[in-house]
Amino acid sequence: MTTDPSTIAELGALLNRPLRVGSRTILKRLVFAPMSFLGHVAFRELLAGLGGFGLLFSEMCSSKTIPTENPSVSNHFRWRAEELPFLVCQVMGADPERMAAAAARVETEGFFGVDINFGCSSTAICRRHCGAEVLKTPDNAWRIVARVRRAVRIPVTVKFRTGWKDDPAAAVCMARRFEEAGADAVTFHPRVAPDRRSRPAKWDYIGLVKQALKIPVFGNGDVFDADACLRMLKQTGCDGVALGRIAVARPWVFAEWTGGCAPGPEVFADTARALLRLTGKHFGEKPAVLRFRKFTLYFAANFQFGHTLYTRVQNAGSLDEIEAVLDAFFAASPELAFSPNMNYFQ
Repeated sequence: MTTDPSTIAELGALLNRPLRVGSRTILKRLVFAPMSFLGHVAFRELLAGLGGFGLLFSEMCSSKTIPTENPSVSNHFRWRAEELPFLVCQVMGADPERMAAAAARVETEGFFGVDINFGCSSTAICRRHCGAEVLKTPDNAWRIVARVRRAVRIPVTVKFRTGWKDDPAAAVCMARRFEEAGADAVTFHPRVAPDRRSRPAKWDYIGLVKQALKIPVFGNGDVFDADACLRMLKQTGCDGVALGRIAVARPWVFAEWTGGCAPGPEVFADTARALLRLTGKHFGEKPAVLRFRKFTLYFAANFQFGHTLYTRVQNAGSLDEIEAVLDAFFAASPELAFSPNMNYFQ
C-alpha cells in the first residue's frame, strides 16, 4: 500500500497543473471516470469530502429522460448544488436531437459540462443502439457531437473506446472527427468494445490519439497504482488520467496521488462507514442497499480475504445489517492486500 514518496512527488507535479477544457479550467488532471451505478450522488459526496480530483462525472444518464426528469426522485440524474462547479453529466443516446435537448437541460442546471457516452459496451446499452454501439456508425457519432456542441456553451467531452475492431487507426480517425465536431476533450479507453477487460488496455493507442489531437486527452484503463498512473502519463503523453475501478476501491486515491497524503489503515473502515451513511441519506433503504452492495465488490479487493466481506454484505438485507457486518469485519483487524485483487475488478 505504501508508495515511494518520489513517485508521488513526480506524479503530483504532473497532475497538479491547470488544464483548459473548452471555456473552463480545471486545477488538477486526475478525474473520476463515469461509472454506472457507482458514480452516484452519495459516492460523489464521499469523493468531494476527500478531495484531490479535477472533475467528477455522473452516472450514465439517458437522453430520453433528462429533458423532463425530476432530480429529486431520479436515481441517476441527481446531484448536490455544491458539486455542480466540478461535475460533468454523462449522457447516452443515439439520436442527435434528443442528445442536444438533454445537453441543453444539463447546461440549464449549471453543470461544468456534458459528456457523451460512446464507451459503454454492456449488452443492455448496445441493444438500445447507445454507448459503444454508436461507434459502428461514425457519421452518426459525429452528428451527435456536432449537434450537442451547437446546443450548449459549456464544455463538451466524449468518452469512447477503440471501436469494435482492434484498429488504432480507426480510433484516431474517430477522435479527429470528435475534435472537428467541437468536442473540448476526450477520454479514451483503449479496448475494443466486446472486450470486458479480459485483456490489458493498449496504452500505445492513447499516445496515438494524443498525437493526433489538439484538445486534451484523458487516458483511461488499468491504472491501479501511482506507478501505473505515472507510466501512463509518460508513455502516452496524455493530458490527464481518468480513474474508474481503483477510485471505487480506494476513494482517497485522488488526494493521495495529487496531495501526497498518506492514509493510515483506519481509512478503510472510515470510508466504508461514511459511504453507508451517505447512501442512506440520498436513497431509500432498498436502493441504498443495492448500491452499497455494488460498491463492496470493488472495496473487498483491498483485503486478503475480501470475499468474506463481500458475501456478508450481499446477504445483508438492510442498512443496519450492513453496518453490523462492517463492525464485525473491521473488529477482526482484516489483513490488507498489498495491491487490490484484480479478480474483483473484472
